[in-house]
Amino acid sequence: MNTETNNKNRTLAQLIYEARYPVFFTGAGISTESGLPDFRGPDGVWTRRDKGLAPGPMNTPWDAVAPNSGHYALVELQKMGKLKFLISQNVDNLHLKSGIRPENLAELHGNMTKLRCSRCEETVDQSAAPKTCSCGGSLVSSVVDFGQSLPQEDLTLAYEYSRRSDLFVVVGSSLVVTPAADMPREALTAGAKLVILNQGETPFDKHTYLRFNEKIGEVLPGAVKRLKHLMGWFE
Repeated sequence: MNTETNNKNRTLAQLIYEARYPVFFTGAGISTESGLPDFRGPDGVWTRRDKGLAPGPMNTPWDAVAPNSGHYALVELQKMGKLKFLISQNVDNLHLKSGIRPENLAELHGNMTKLRCSRCEETVDQSAAPKTCSCGGSLVSSVVDFGQSLPQEDLTLAYEYSRRSDLFVVVGSSLVVTPAADMPREALTAGAKLVILNQGETPFDKHTYLRFNEKIGEVLPGAVKRLKHLMGWFE
C-alpha cells in the first residue's frame, strides 16, 4: 500500500470511528474478489454484452462461492457497532453467508437463494420453500429483473437509513442503476459524508469526502484493523 493510499485508509478509519450512524452500500464490485463478475468493469457482464460477448465463464458454481475479506470486514464493523445498516444491490447471498444479520440488511435486487411472495413480499429459503406462501400468494424468485419493481420493504428501509446516516460508504458500485443509486443522494442531502471505494468512475465522484480506486480487499480490512485500535477493540 503506497503512502497516499495508506493516508486515505487512516482517514477512512477515523471517519468510521467518529460517525454516529455509518451506513454502507455495496454493489457487485465487493464480490469480484470471490470470483464473481461485476457488471460495468473492464470485463463486466454489461461491458461484455455491449461488445457482443457472452458473460465470462464461472470457475466456481454460484452456490459454492465464498465471501471474501471485504465481506468479512463489514461483519467486523457490525460486531463493533459501526455498521448501522447495509444496503446491497447484490443477489449472491454472500453478505448473509458471511454473517451479516438479516435485520441489518436490505437486498434491493433480491437474493438468488430466496423466493418472495408476490402478494405480501415475505421471503423464504428456496431450498425449503412450500409451493405457496402462508397468505396464499405465489412464491416466485426474489431476484429483480429489469423493469420489475424493487421489494417495497427493502426499498423503504434503504431510503430511511440513507437519510439517517452521517457517513455513507459505497463499496463496489458504479451507482448508475436507480432507484438504488438514489441512496447516496439521499445521504448527501441529509448532510452525510460520502466515501466511495470503486475501481470505476461513478456519477457521485465529485461529491465524495474520500475516494478510493484501489481493490476493496486492499482497503476495507486495513481500515477495520485501524478502527479496532482507535476503539481499543483487541481480540
